Amino acid sequence: METNTDQIPQFIQTLAARKLGLKRYKTRICQLNLGLICNQACKHCHLSAGPGRTELMDRETMAAVLDRIGKSEIEIVDITGGAPELNPHLPWLMDQVAGLGKQMMLRCNLSALYELKTDEVKERLETHKTTVVASFPSLNLSQTDAQRGGGTHDLSIKALKMLNDMGYGQEGSGLALDLVSNPSGAFMPAAQDAAEKRFGKVLYERFGIVFNHLFTFANMPLGRFEIWLRKTGNYHSYLSTLHKGFNPCTVEGLMCRNLISVSWDGYLYDCDFNLAAGLAMGNTPLHISEVRDFSFEGRDIAAADHCYACTAGAGFT
Repeated sequence: METNTDQIPQFIQTLAARKLGLKRYKTRICQLNLGLICNQACKHCHLSAGPGRTELMDRETMAAVLDRIGKSEIEIVDITGGAPELNPHLPWLMDQVAGLGKQMMLRCNLSALYELKTDEVKERLETHKTTVVASFPSLNLSQTDAQRGGGTHDLSIKALKMLNDMGYGQEGSGLALDLVSNPSGAFMPAAQDAAEKRFGKVLYERFGIVFNHLFTFANMPLGRFEIWLRKTGNYHSYLSTLHKGFNPCTVEGLMCRNLISVSWDGYLYDCDFNLAAGLAMGNTPLHISEVRDFSFEGRDIAAADHCYACTAGAGFT
């Protein structure tokens, strides 16, 4: 039986009841969404990215963001998508970020990286010691393929082996390989520490694969996953599960506190999830062309009920 959403307090009400605020700290991370085109159409994708999408960040927008990064105290540039590898300007962007002396993270679904026709991106991963954050939802072949498409699990294993051969995940290499696992349905993720040990044991014993860390996160009730939740009648009950799992200890360290997300078309958001929800930074649409730098300390963070997914259980920090 569905839970009536009227019985679930709005996220901002839950914060207020706990006397918790949600304001920005100094911006340390700039996350760039290079576009919504992707070689996969995952059922849990909060952005509804996929092969049919055409949105891509152009070089002019990249250059504007790089200019603001150079004028700010940004420490890390977090590159995401869609599949960011499918943006033809990615190699150029990586060189520019490295030239600014910033750390880099590349979020990937593994198969897009493995299937690249040139080595331009892979060479820069090594040269610039870019951290790879790879989505690997399940150790179970059928669960992975059901969530992400047939053959995805095998391609992911091949990509992880390729990254290991490049030195990623290997002790002393300086090349960090982190995995991210999401549940296959409308339920909370497994405990992170236990999941990391299990993934590490199984991947090494079956395939000889090693990695640095594994992170488990709840699925975001947005995009394609929200459509599935509503279609199957699970939206209200899932939101209720997230609300019941609200952990006030997560609020202090939420990523939106010190991250700025720039969409493919240059608009600013407090996080990639708010981008998916169309919830502009501080609830006020702002384009990269309208700001000098990323000094937003003390500003209110835009929030809505999907934020329960970032504060349930161990949270999304």
